[in-house]
Amino acid sequence: MQDADLTLEALATLPPDIASSPLFSGDLAPVPEKRRTWTTYNFAALWVSMAHCIPVYSMAGGFLALGMSWKEALLTITVGSVIVLVPILLNAHPGTRYGIPFPVLARASFGTVGANVPAILRALVACGWFGIQTYFGGEAVKTFIGAIWPDYLTLGGDLTLLGLPLSSAITFMLFWSLNIVIIFIGMNAVRVFENWAAPLVLVLALGLLWWTVSRAGGLGPMMSQPSQFETFGAFWAVFAPALTGVVGFWSTLSLNIPDFTRYGRGQREQLIGQTLGLPPTMVIFSAMGVVITSAAQAILVGAKPDELWKPEFILAQMTSSTPPVGLEAPLIASEGTRLLVAIIALLGVGIATVSVNIAANVVSPANDFAHLAPRHISFKIGGLITGVLGIVMMPWKLLASPTAYIFNWLGGVGSLMGPIAGVMIADYWVLRRCELDVPDLYRSNGRYGRFNVPALIALTLGILPNVPGFITSVNGGVPKGQEPGFFDVIYPYAWFIGFAIGFGLYLALTMVMKPAAKTATPAAS
Repeated sequence: MQDADLTLEALATLPPDIASSPLFSGDLAPVPEKRRTWTTYNFAALWVSMAHCIPVYSMAGGFLALGMSWKEALLTITVGSVIVLVPILLNAHPGTRYGIPFPVLARASFGTVGANVPAILRALVACGWFGIQTYFGGEAVKTFIGAIWPDYLTLGGDLTLLGLPLSSAITFMLFWSLNIVIIFIGMNAVRVFENWAAPLVLVLALGLLWWTVSRAGGLGPMMSQPSQFETFGAFWAVFAPALTGVVGFWSTLSLNIPDFTRYGRGQREQLIGQTLGLPPTMVIFSAMGVVITSAAQAILVGAKPDELWKPEFILAQMTSSTPPVGLEAPLIASEGTRLLVAIIALLGVGIATVSVNIAANVVSPANDFAHLAPRHISFKIGGLITGVLGIVMMPWKLLASPTAYIFNWLGGVGSLMGPIAGVMIADYWVLRRCELDVPDLYRSNGRYGRFNVPALIALTLGILPNVPGFITSVNGGVPKGQEPGFFDVIYPYAWFIGFAIGFGLYLALTMVMKPAAKTATPAAS
């Protein structure tokens, strides 16, 4: 969210007619150069704090639950993180060079009105992620309350609200409200919060790692568990959608990264900061999740396999006064110590969740919804819309199992985000050679037009091939004994297929249809 002084400074760098344009608002204005203050550390801290989140932990544990060895799981996460870093850095460049957010950048490739299509697709995905993160945060609050008041965990008996037990529904809304309050603080608060949240979350994660390994007397059985795949073909059948899941995990940020890099001092700062922040953190934190899950298997001998990849389950068992299934005594004997652990759990999960939620799941959709009507929808209202839709999407349903989370949610996200990334990268790097006319991005009758038909066609045709496979996945997969069809076979590669179609088809259609995609007047970098 931009302040009034910043908006005036932005207008001072633009032609006079932009101030009255319906496409202009303070929240979507280009950031003046002297206001671009984010350093290498700021970008690295942003990624460290975002990657230190519970869904990353859950993803690593989910790969183990699907039959991978820990080495295969970390290999998948490493390769996927490096792959998704490429579109992230490519789309980050225009944000730093021109100081513009994602929906404004999308106007160059999709048109000033057509840009609403990728912006809203991105925003709806962010709403789902917002709900997922808020659910994890709510479960941490529930754990804390349950350590002090054990009867709270069974509050309401069998009563449920939208599929959630009453105790979970209450804490979900408490944590949801906290996020909504923070939304109204603004972008500078995000930068400050990420700076101190990043190291703190790492310390708390290391504390949980130390406790589980110490209690288990080692790294646990999963670390010596071989791969459950007897052939390369069997491994690849899980590896391909898992890899797409990792790419899909951050494919949203690969689009809206300009929302952050518009505040960067220069290309060197954002490039180095993001390279140091994303892949290493993903691998290190995923490794922590693998070890914690493995050690928890040795500790919680009566737990179901699909429960061990849920960190809130492990924390609940640690702070419960009731012995876990298969054990004769609580994991922590002292009531005072259980309370302390509950507070630490609340801080760790809470800080990690708020950190990634605000940065990854509020900033972009707030801008995207504001883009629908810049004069009427502010950053704050856009953030509130995000929060409401995050409830409506019932994110706890997406976390019902590793299969639902990895194959359905992450795969589905990748199938939507891939074509958008393909079109935007082809437009900016190939067609326009990194040159944009910033004032025309805010003009209804400028060179970019209202709709860029080739981009919208490429986006649509990039999504369509993955729709049948997604439907099959949501319905439980290919029935046993039935051969998978062509679309079922290609669905595990959803992001890659969508990106390739979007990139290639957009360039081909542009040459054939010759839209208004002329190179803009060069601008200083």
